[in-house]
Amino acid sequence: MCRGRTAMEPVLDLAGIGFGPSNLALAIAVEEHGRPVRARFFERQARFGWHRGMLLEDATMQVSFLKDLVTLRNPTSGFSFLCYLKERGRLVDFVNHKNLFPLRKEFHDYFEWAAERVRHHVEYGSEVTSVRASDEGFEITTSPTGHTGQTSHTSPTGQKSQTNETNQANQTRIKSRNLVLATGLQANLPEGIETGDRIWHNKDLLHNVGKLKDPRHVVVVGAGQSAAEAVAFFHDRFPEAEVHGVFARYGYSPADDSSFANRIFDPAAVDDFYRAPEAVKKRLMGYHANTNYGVVDQDLIEELYRRVYREKVLDKQRLLLHNTSRLTDVNANGKCVIESLADGSQLPVDADVIVYATGYRPADPATLLGELADSCERDDLGRLKVTRDYRVVTDKSIKGGIYLQGGTEHTHGITSSLLSNTAVRVGEILESILRRPQAVQESVSKVAAHVS
Repeated sequence: MCRGRTAMEPVLDLAGIGFGPSNLALAIAVEEHGRPVRARFFERQARFGWHRGMLLEDATMQVSFLKDLVTLRNPTSGFSFLCYLKERGRLVDFVNHKNLFPLRKEFHDYFEWAAERVRHHVEYGSEVTSVRASDEGFEITTSPTGHTGQTSHTSPTGQKSQTNETNQANQTRIKSRNLVLATGLQANLPEGIETGDRIWHNKDLLHNVGKLKDPRHVVVVGAGQSAAEAVAFFHDRFPEAEVHGVFARYGYSPADDSSFANRIFDPAAVDDFYRAPEAVKKRLMGYHANTNYGVVDQDLIEELYRRVYREKVLDKQRLLLHNTSRLTDVNANGKCVIESLADGSQLPVDADVIVYATGYRPADPATLLGELADSCERDDLGRLKVTRDYRVVTDKSIKGGIYLQGGTEHTHGITSSLLSNTAVRVGEILESILRRPQAVQESVSKVAAHVS
């Protein structure tokens, strides 16, 4: 039997599901807003964490530090990366460094610093297990995860959690006028591939690497930034191991971070993309995919090439990059075949570990929404219809607003799940919520007609 909050507790203005960088930025926007906003965020992890398995020591951010949690929304915010540096005693050192791109570990520390300052808005170790419509908007049921990072059993979000009789007894119901879903990304693996002791997704690299003892062969699949970083990492860490990089391309491709191309990440580009016809949207994504997807920093490409060439000169080659190739016949024991797409030749490998750096896919918000998903309108391709302010178009049975942080690439463009526009996006979502205090749908028919 669920226990509710105290009867006197008011209905929340917004309930945030998930507490990664996107909803962290929203919590800061709530904290900085001029009027009181009743908000609570629910995070299944025991503490804040963002891609911890890939916080490699030398890995840097791919976005400028100015695209932090707040600056593009509020340049005077006390939650900026520069304020973090000042408090950490590194502001002058960072300025002298003359670098726009901090270490990923440093930016994660910045996120943790900011998350601690809005800790009072967050319930860690709390998983939303169901959502249903109510007169006020939504009734949310939460359950304690009772874990410290690793879990078991599948949850409504498609992630894993511990669900037992104790958790059921401790379930809590909360009412909110609006939901903001930021359930993040899920690891993408080729069909038929399952992770195990010798098969990992790169998101778990640092969590698992301690298990490797003097590996002889390591295979990394993928052609993007994470794949190249993993190849360099294994090559450094295990000086006696052969490291195989496998990708279908002819070589690693550099990211286009030129000034004009980067305009695709501008806040104004969201307006352009949202208003554009579907054919233009597809064309824009095709033109500018190389700003973000399957690309590698030029410096890392050059470093890997130097390593390959140096080993050829020394006749001691252990960094082996297999272009125009794919991995086949993979089994749980690490045995696999590297097959050339050009001539069909095959190289059997008995790998100590195979790492798939094959990217991520957005978590499906409909999974969490349960029966409410049937009230969410979709376009001809089965994608959720979303208003410009990131609100899902629903039928009249839903009184509250459902907002998405992620999963809106088809409507809002390439910045849907990226840090580049997070600060601006959360400001737009918060203003939309506060314009609709009773969560009454307005102009649904007009919006539906526009996004059809």
